[in-house]
Amino acid sequence: MTDQTCCDEFSEATRLGRRSFLRGVAAIGGTAAVATTFGTAAVSTAYAATPAKRVLVLLSMRGACDGLNLVVPHADPAYYAARPSIAVPSDRLLAKDGFFGLHPSLAPLLPWWNTRQMAAVHATGLPSANRSHFSAMEELEDADPGSSARVGWLNRLIGRDASRSPLDAVQYGGGGVPITALSGPEPALVTPDIDAVQLWGSDDAASAAKRQASMRAMWQGAGGPLGNGAAQALDVVDAFAPVRNSSATPANGASYPRYSDLGDALAATARTIRADVGAEVITVDHGSWDHHTWIGTPDNGNLQRMADEFAACLKGFLTDLGPLLSKVTIVTVSEFGRRVKENANGGLDHGYGNVMFLLGAGVKGGYYGRWPGLTNTVDADLTMTTDYRSVLTEVVSTGFSATVGQVFPGFSPTSVGVMQTVAG
Repeated sequence: MTDQTCCDEFSEATRLGRRSFLRGVAAIGGTAAVATTFGTAAVSTAYAATPAKRVLVLLSMRGACDGLNLVVPHADPAYYAARPSIAVPSDRLLAKDGFFGLHPSLAPLLPWWNTRQMAAVHATGLPSANRSHFSAMEELEDADPGSSARVGWLNRLIGRDASRSPLDAVQYGGGGVPITALSGPEPALVTPDIDAVQLWGSDDAASAAKRQASMRAMWQGAGGPLGNGAAQALDVVDAFAPVRNSSATPANGASYPRYSDLGDALAATARTIRADVGAEVITVDHGSWDHHTWIGTPDNGNLQRMADEFAACLKGFLTDLGPLLSKVTIVTVSEFGRRVKENANGGLDHGYGNVMFLLGAGVKGGYYGRWPGLTNTVDADLTMTTDYRSVLTEVVSTGFSATVGQVFPGFSPTSVGVMQTVAG
């Protein structure tokens, strides 16, 4: 079966969501997350980059992954009754305890699970059910229900101090525009890959320096959004040079799957962290997980294929980081979960509650979340019992000394217990 997104609404959301509904992003100048693009370098307001003590990597599992097959509630009898052809057999589960177990495709991540550097928080999600990819993505990434501020939660996170460097937050991929979580008044660097952050048309270092000098002279004193943006673009190219000039060979014997956009983005993320140019936040996407048809079994199907890539790429990234993992926390989010009961096409329709994975610095490994129980009916969902912002609150408060009010205004979190403060 070919890999096709079954949901037209998801296709439309991913095509238009970052263009038609950008929050405060201007084409040129101003205080937008990405003020303009000069050549292929994203630019923004004036900045002064400083090394990052902690790094948050946000991995968005676009399309609404099936958390019930990734982290299986094998002790809930409704799970197997609702999924006669797609349930993961209990004897195939990994890291199995009395209630949960991991999908076999997650085997590459077991070394980090076994050392308690990986956790899964189940039954997480938005405050209320939202089965529209488009609006759920927006709500998830804005994380401020009812607000007209049009600012994403990651933009609020990087805006908690005086630094205004676009290298505080870096996004790999996304078609050159920021995800909603990054959109807002604070600058961010959005690029398809590392090599794109440079001046094109120069074949060697001498000619590149000459070209840059001439461009600086041309724009010097021009003023206005375009002139300021051009000058700042050149600053971004200079500041990003340590990443661009770093080795593209993964460290510590790591390897990534070939022909994988996720693998490429995570390899670029590891290089950015090693170069230490000040990135506190790095975002990458993985999708589509919108599996209305042919979820399959642990040995075939759409979920197995996606989970294989997800785990192999994360293994490459974690190995690539090596000791640097002590300052990096990876968090996964997905806009909503899937229905409990399989549909007539061997797939799953849009649901509600889902699972979040956390790996790396500060993570207290294991299974978390209050289980609400499942119901074996056509329209049944996994109910959300933990607001996803409660999980993220623990991440930003323990790793970045951010208060809940700074990042999630008006929100009162509940304790999850999945994170601990790490010195550094």
